[in-house]
Amino acid sequence: IGNPISQQTVGPTLGSVSLEKSLTAGVYGFLAVVLFMLLVYRLPGVLASVALIIYAAIVLALFKLIPVTLSLAGIGGFILSIGMAVDANILIFARTKEEIKQGKGLSLATEEGFKRAWPSIRDSNFNSLIVCAILFIFATSFVKGFALTLAIGILVSMFSAIFVTRVFLTIFIGPKLEKFKWLL
Repeated sequence: IGNPISQQTVGPTLGSVSLEKSLTAGVYGFLAVVLFMLLVYRLPGVLASVALIIYAAIVLALFKLIPVTLSLAGIGGFILSIGMAVDANILIFARTKEEIKQGKGLSLATEEGFKRAWPSIRDSNFNSLIVCAILFIFATSFVKGFALTLAIGILVSMFSAIFVTRVFLTIFIGPKLEKFKWLL
Protein backbone atom coordinates (compact mmCIF):
# COMPACT_ATOMS: atom_id res chain seq x y z
CA ILE A 1 0.00 0.00 0.00
CA GLY A 2 1.27 3.44 -0.84
CA ASN A 3 3.76 2.39 -3.53
CA PRO A 4 3.16 4.08 -6.84
CA ILE A 5 2.27 1.84 -9.75
CA SER A 6 4.12 4.02 -12.20
CA GLN A 7 6.16 7.18 -12.05
CA GLN A 8 7.59 9.29 -14.81
CA THR A 9 9.59 12.46 -14.61
CA VAL A 10 9.66 14.88 -17.51
CA GLY A 11 11.69 18.05 -17.41
CA PRO A 12 9.81 21.35 -17.69
CA THR A 13 11.23 22.15 -21.12
CA LEU A 14 10.40 18.76 -22.65
CA GLY A 15 6.95 18.79 -21.06
CA SER A 16 6.08 22.27 -22.31
CA VAL A 17 7.37 21.48 -25.82
CA SER A 18 5.29 18.28 -25.96
CA LEU A 19 2.24 20.09 -24.65
CA GLU A 20 2.67 22.94 -27.13
CA LYS A 21 3.10 20.55 -30.06
CA SER A 22 0.04 18.54 -29.01
CA LEU A 23 -2.09 21.65 -28.74
CA THR A 24 -0.84 22.89 -32.12
CA ALA A 25 -1.66 19.53 -33.70
CA GLY A 26 -5.10 19.70 -32.11
CA VAL A 27 -5.77 23.16 -33.54
CA TYR A 28 -4.63 22.09 -37.02
CA GLY A 29 -6.74 18.96 -36.79
CA PHE A 30 -9.75 20.99 -35.70
CA LEU A 31 -9.29 23.42 -38.60
CA ALA A 32 -8.90 20.55 -41.07
CA VAL A 33 -12.14 18.99 -39.80
CA VAL A 34 -13.98 22.32 -40.14
CA LEU A 35 -12.64 22.76 -43.69
CA PHE A 36 -13.72 19.22 -44.60
CA MET A 37 -17.21 19.82 -43.21
CA LEU A 38 -17.53 23.09 -45.14
CA LEU A 39 -16.36 21.60 -48.45
CA VAL A 40 -18.33 18.38 -48.32
CA TYR A 41 -21.54 19.37 -46.52
CA ARG A 42 -21.83 23.11 -47.36
CA LEU A 43 -24.56 24.73 -45.20
CA PRO A 44 -24.94 21.78 -42.81
CA GLY A 45 -21.14 21.79 -42.58
CA VAL A 46 -21.22 25.43 -41.47
CA LEU A 47 -23.84 24.59 -38.86
CA ALA A 48 -21.91 21.52 -37.72
CA SER A 49 -18.73 23.58 -37.45
CA VAL A 50 -20.49 26.09 -35.20
CA ALA A 51 -21.88 23.18 -33.17
CA LEU A 52 -18.33 21.78 -32.96
CA ILE A 53 -17.03 25.07 -31.58
CA ILE A 54 -19.82 25.02 -28.98
CA TYR A 55 -18.92 21.39 -28.25
CA ALA A 56 -15.26 22.26 -27.67
CA ALA A 57 -16.21 25.17 -25.39
CA ILE A 58 -18.51 22.96 -23.30
CA VAL A 59 -15.90 20.19 -22.99
CA LEU A 60 -13.15 22.61 -22.01
CA ALA A 61 -15.48 24.23 -19.46
CA LEU A 62 -16.22 20.80 -17.99
CA PHE A 63 -12.50 20.04 -17.86
CA LYS A 64 -12.08 23.23 -15.84
CA LEU A 65 -15.03 22.48 -13.53
CA ILE A 66 -14.22 18.84 -12.73
CA PRO A 67 -11.04 19.61 -12.80
CA VAL A 68 -9.24 17.50 -15.37
CA THR A 69 -5.48 17.62 -15.71
CA LEU A 70 -4.70 17.75 -19.42
CA SER A 71 -1.68 15.51 -19.78
CA LEU A 72 -0.58 14.41 -23.24
CA ALA A 73 -2.84 11.37 -22.94
CA GLY A 74 -5.74 13.61 -21.88
CA ILE A 75 -5.19 15.89 -24.86
CA GLY A 76 -5.20 12.81 -27.07
CA GLY A 77 -8.54 11.75 -25.60
CA PHE A 78 -9.98 15.20 -26.19
CA ILE A 79 -8.77 15.30 -29.81
CA LEU A 80 -10.20 11.83 -30.42
CA SER A 81 -13.53 12.95 -28.97
CA ILE A 82 -13.61 15.85 -31.45
CA GLY A 83 -13.34 13.29 -34.23
CA MET A 84 -16.17 11.30 -32.71
CA ALA A 85 -18.34 14.42 -32.50
CA VAL A 86 -17.74 15.06 -36.19
CA ASP A 87 -18.50 11.43 -36.96
CA ALA A 88 -21.97 11.82 -35.47
CA ASN A 89 -22.64 14.84 -37.67
CA ILE A 90 -21.38 13.02 -40.75
CA LEU A 91 -23.74 10.11 -40.05
CA ILE A 92 -26.66 12.51 -39.68
CA PHE A 93 -25.80 14.43 -42.86
CA ALA A 94 -25.23 11.27 -44.91
CA ARG A 95 -28.61 9.91 -43.87
CA THR A 96 -30.24 13.26 -44.61
CA LYS A 97 -28.69 13.33 -48.10
CA GLU A 98 -30.08 9.84 -48.74
CA GLU A 99 -33.54 11.04 -47.77
CA ILE A 100 -33.26 14.09 -50.05
CA LYS A 101 -32.20 11.85 -52.95
CA GLN A 102 -35.38 9.85 -52.37
CA GLY A 103 -37.32 13.04 -53.06
CA LYS A 104 -38.33 14.03 -49.54
CA GLY A 105 -38.57 17.68 -48.54
CA LEU A 106 -35.77 19.23 -46.50
CA SER A 107 -37.59 19.27 -43.18
CA LEU A 108 -38.75 15.67 -43.45
CA ALA A 109 -35.36 14.54 -44.80
CA THR A 110 -33.59 16.20 -41.87
CA GLU A 111 -35.93 14.57 -39.34
CA GLU A 112 -35.56 11.16 -40.99
CA GLY A 113 -31.78 11.63 -41.19
CA PHE A 114 -31.63 12.10 -37.43
CA LYS A 115 -33.88 9.11 -36.81
CA ARG A 116 -31.84 6.82 -39.05
CA ALA A 117 -28.46 8.00 -37.72
CA TRP A 118 -29.34 7.84 -34.02
CA PRO A 119 -29.01 4.04 -33.55
CA SER A 120 -25.49 4.04 -35.04
CA ILE A 121 -24.44 7.08 -33.00
CA ARG A 122 -25.90 5.63 -29.80
CA ASP A 123 -24.37 2.19 -30.22
CA SER A 124 -20.87 3.33 -31.19
CA ASN A 125 -20.72 5.91 -28.39
CA PHE A 126 -22.10 3.47 -25.82
CA ASN A 127 -19.44 0.91 -26.77
CA SER A 128 -16.73 3.57 -26.53
CA LEU A 129 -18.00 4.56 -23.08
CA ILE A 130 -17.78 0.94 -21.94
CA VAL A 131 -14.14 0.84 -23.08
CA CYS A 132 -13.48 4.17 -21.32
CA ALA A 133 -14.91 2.75 -18.08
CA ILE A 134 -12.75 -0.38 -18.35
CA LEU A 135 -9.65 1.71 -19.05
CA PHE A 136 -10.42 4.06 -16.18
CA ILE A 137 -10.92 1.22 -13.71
CA PHE A 138 -8.01 -1.02 -14.64
CA ALA A 139 -5.35 1.19 -16.27
CA THR A 140 -2.54 3.35 -14.95
CA SER A 141 -2.88 7.07 -14.30
CA PHE A 142 -1.78 8.11 -17.80
CA VAL A 143 -4.40 5.97 -19.46
CA LYS A 144 -7.02 7.01 -16.88
CA GLY A 145 -6.59 10.62 -18.04
CA PHE A 146 -7.15 9.52 -21.62
CA ALA A 147 -10.23 7.51 -20.65
CA LEU A 148 -11.72 10.34 -18.58
CA THR A 149 -11.28 13.04 -21.23
CA LEU A 150 -12.56 10.72 -23.94
CA ALA A 151 -15.64 9.77 -21.90
CA ILE A 152 -16.48 13.39 -21.15
CA GLY A 153 -15.98 14.24 -24.81
CA ILE A 154 -18.22 11.38 -25.95
CA LEU A 155 -21.04 12.38 -23.62
CA VAL A 156 -20.89 16.00 -24.74
CA SER A 157 -20.62 14.96 -28.40
CA MET A 158 -23.87 13.03 -28.12
CA PHE A 159 -25.52 16.12 -26.64
CA SER A 160 -23.98 18.29 -29.34
CA ALA A 161 -24.98 16.09 -32.26
CA ILE A 162 -28.48 15.35 -31.10
CA PHE A 163 -29.48 18.69 -29.62
CA VAL A 164 -27.21 21.48 -30.87
CA THR A 165 -26.88 20.31 -34.48
CA ARG A 166 -30.56 19.34 -34.61
CA VAL A 167 -31.67 22.76 -33.36
CA PHE A 168 -29.40 24.51 -35.87
CA LEU A 169 -30.69 22.42 -38.76
CA THR A 170 -34.30 22.90 -37.68
CA ILE A 171 -33.85 26.66 -37.49
CA PHE A 172 -31.87 27.15 -40.70
CA ILE A 173 -33.24 24.46 -43.00
CA GLY A 174 -36.81 24.85 -44.05
CA PRO A 175 -39.13 25.55 -46.96
CA LYS A 176 -37.14 28.63 -48.01
CA LEU A 177 -34.16 26.44 -48.89
CA GLU A 178 -36.14 23.97 -51.02
CA LYS A 179 -34.97 25.89 -54.11
CA PHE A 180 -31.36 25.79 -52.95
CA LYS A 181 -30.84 22.07 -52.33
CA TRP A 182 -27.31 22.42 -53.69
CA LEU A 183 -26.44 24.11 -50.36
CA LEU A 184 -27.02 20.75 -48.77
